Amino acid sequence: MPESTTHAVAVVGAGPAGLFATRALAAAGCRVLLLNRDIKPGGLAEYGIFLNKYKMKGGLRRQFSKILTDPRVTYLGHVAVGESGPLSVPALRAAGFDAVVFAIGAQGTKYLGIEGERLPGVYHAKDLVYHYNRLPPFSERHFPMGRRVAIVGVGNVMVDIANYCAHFCECEEIIAVARRGPHEKAYDDREFEDVEDAFDRDAYRREVERIRPRLEAAGQSADELLKALAARPEAEDRCRARLTFRFLASPQRVITEGGRVVGLEIEETRLARKGERISAVGTGEISRIPCDTVVFAVGDRVDESVGLPYREGLYVTAPGAEQDPAAAYQVWDPAQGQPLADVFVVGWARRASDGVVGRARLDAETGIKHILKILGSRPTRAPAEAERPVTKIMHELGKAGARPVTYEEVLRIEAAERERARRDGVEEFKFASDEDMLALLSS
Repeated sequence: MPESTTHAVAVVGAGPAGLFATRALAAAGCRVLLLNRDIKPGGLAEYGIFLNKYKMKGGLRRQFSKILTDPRVTYLGHVAVGESGPLSVPALRAAGFDAVVFAIGAQGTKYLGIEGERLPGVYHAKDLVYHYNRLPPFSERHFPMGRRVAIVGVGNVMVDIANYCAHFCECEEIIAVARRGPHEKAYDDREFEDVEDAFDRDAYRREVERIRPRLEAAGQSADELLKALAARPEAEDRCRARLTFRFLASPQRVITEGGRVVGLEIEETRLARKGERISAVGTGEISRIPCDTVVFAVGDRVDESVGLPYREGLYVTAPGAEQDPAAAYQVWDPAQGQPLADVFVVGWARRASDGVVGRARLDAETGIKHILKILGSRPTRAPAEAERPVTKIMHELGKAGARPVTYEEVLRIEAAERERARRDGVEEFKFASDEDMLALLSS
């Protein structure tokens, strides 16, 4: 080990937040053990970016490779940390790391609490995105898409789901459903260019006119929306599917007949202004959007089964972040009324579904600055001593019968995938199951 080693830190989660946190820790001389649930690193950068954005994914993989080949860093994939995994939070803490940083993203499912949202033909965006990006075990499950798909939510994830439906499925109509109006849409206009060839402009104009009175009652301009539409270039070629919007519509229940989805019941809403905030208020008027598939793209929540203190979709962090920004990253134990001195959260594990790769990176790097300041007040270790908790975790995983995957083995998997893609004449190939990847490593 390099003589600059000062502290031993475990980072849980190898998505963008975990990888950039690891880089910042290693750059400060820390000995880092990076644990990841999935066999391959990358998280949403590998399994969340749209499936055909190969150049973007390739650039991120090259960045991550530099982090993962740092001699201060040990990567172990196929290691789930949590109540149902081979390594629990108490066992990880008991190994003796100076800090444990959770960067596991928002892996829980956010439900709206409406009737029918867990039925067949109803999906949550995260699961579907993982499926078409071939993340096991989601890649092994079936997600049949119907001809008429309602997507609840109007953020960038909605655009990705619409892109998938329009260009990789046999969908004929995609309806984006929003509780509020077009002025509150959360997707990026550049991202929307990917579905411009499906966007039904005439239907959009009619929808703006339909809700014009409600927009104007809230001080919003319908004409401004129509002018912005006219200024946008149209797609030269049209795809088979058409993308429409239904604004000011709050989902109430998924309608089924004979076990099949036939529609989404919505309540019409109006806009209410509270200071700078615009909220949707139900009008009591109920209507129905015919559809045979529903996808909820309404964000996610953290996974409460990990074993960290949890409240209302988030891991609990220390109070007083206004006075001490580091508190926002320190996990808090409400039962004891004190922080878990060695446990921290960064990225989406701290603020679920907040931004994209760049935001996760910034939050991780900011969090690590605070964590390094805290570690600066704690005793340092000799290199051999910093190695002890890493060795102990390897021993614990062996006792649990786990099969951790090293980064060198990940490189073997990726080389085999590239060779398979070359042989099949496709841009990218990914093994669809953990078993396939582990079998390759055993051959």
